[in-house]
Amino acid sequence: MATRRLIPKFESEADEARWWFEHADELMDDFDAAAADGTLGHGTVARRFGLTNIVELKSNDVDLARELAARHGVEYQTYVQNLVHEALVLAKAS
Repeated sequence: MATRRLIPKFESEADEARWWFEHADELMDDFDAAAADGTLGHGTVARRFGLTNIVELKSNDVDLARELAARHGVEYQTYVQNLVHEALVLAKAS
């Protein structure tokens, strides 16, 4: 298993963009190594950085959400957020 790369705290978005650009080759090597040794995980970066509000959908559900969102003239992420919110409100009421 590869060692974890330390990602610094950045003073600005420009500093962060520069760091990611300058380390792109190393990061790709890390990615390839993790894929090769079976330690590459879906959502790993999100979990490391505390982005826990991610919902995974099957690709056919995403396709359907995109289709329905287009009918309503909204982005599919917004459409899905609204669906989840409405379902939770209904579930709480019952």
